[in-house]
Amino acid sequence: MPLGVFSAAILMFAYLFDITAAQEIAKQFAARYRNARTMQATFLERYTENGRVTRVEAGEAYFLRPGKMRWEYDSPEKNLFLVDGKTAWFYVPTDHTVTRVPAKNSSDWRTPLALLAGEMKISRVCTRLEIAHHEEAQTAGDAVLSCELRGAASEKTAASKPVDSQSPKDQQEQVFLEIEKATGNLVRVLVRDPGGIQIEFQFANWRLNPELPESFFHFALPPGTAIVSGEAGAASLTR
Repeated sequence: MPLGVFSAAILMFAYLFDITAAQEIAKQFAARYRNARTMQATFLERYTENGRVTRVEAGEAYFLRPGKMRWEYDSPEKNLFLVDGKTAWFYVPTDHTVTRVPAKNSSDWRTPLALLAGEMKISRVCTRLEIAHHEEAQTAGDAVLSCELRGAASEKTAASKPVDSQSPKDQQEQVFLEIEKATGNLVRVLVRDPGGIQIEFQFANWRLNPELPESFFHFALPPGTAIVSGEAGAASLTR
């Protein structure tokens, strides 16, 4: 067998091995959360721009199937991000404002994590999943998976113009999932934008099936709060 053909065969074998290994880890991840109707975890959220950390936030996240989640930010200040199944709300108490947008139209960084409130099928979020050898795990022994977001390739290709030598893949958001092999727990989600912006979610203290009332996932509008539409940008003052 010619050396070039042999090398190509080895690379193809390694690629298929990575795909298979990633699929097995994804199954373990799905099995960990599949039977939980409610979930709760502490989180740390870190924003980085061009290699410099610009903001770090922390709080508690809650999930209710189907399609609901609540993110309570405790530091550095209290904020709330809530998805009630139809609408995404972002409430800033100090500003007395809440932004609302249809959940399906929300481009918020947290929405890839909506799979935790869904059917736990990574395939609904990622068109391709493989081991990310170049990404270092936060904890030794964890697996880091590279996820190509569903629809990302076609959207980026359609929107981009041939103004530089970047490939379509280079111009896409990169998403990485770190999963604890021993338990299947989701440890970290990393989203990297081609513009140099990166956001990272770290999770700990997972609780499955905590008692959470459905009303916990409905936004109760405080008196005197201005509602800003994420679509039209118009604001109205509630009484």
